[in-house]
Amino acid sequence: MAQTIESTPQRLVMQFGTTRLALDKASASATLHRKMLFWSLKPLATPLSDVVDIKVDTATDRASGVEVCHAMVVMRTGAAWALAENEKQSAQDAVVIIREFLGLKSA
Repeated sequence: MAQTIESTPQRLVMQFGTTRLALDKASASATLHRKMLFWSLKPLATPLSDVVDIKVDTATDRASGVEVCHAMVVMRTGAAWALAENEKQSAQDAVVIIREFLGLKSA
């Protein structure tokens, strides 16, 4: 389940397992911090103006038949950041929080 680390009118930081999403209105940027095992990977950053949608992506794992959910941050270019969630409801809750912060209309 996503954990809200910081929530102010100017900044939202959420933790999704080892991935952290930081949205900052003051600097007008969205940053994705990732870790693989013990190493921090280079952060990905984009202007907030490039974020056009936040949605839930659901897929079924072919091998196990388990439903896998992600909160997706979709950019104007078509690129997207996937934020893994354990349950569909927690992914939907995270999407609502992020959409509300960015002022995006409900889907």
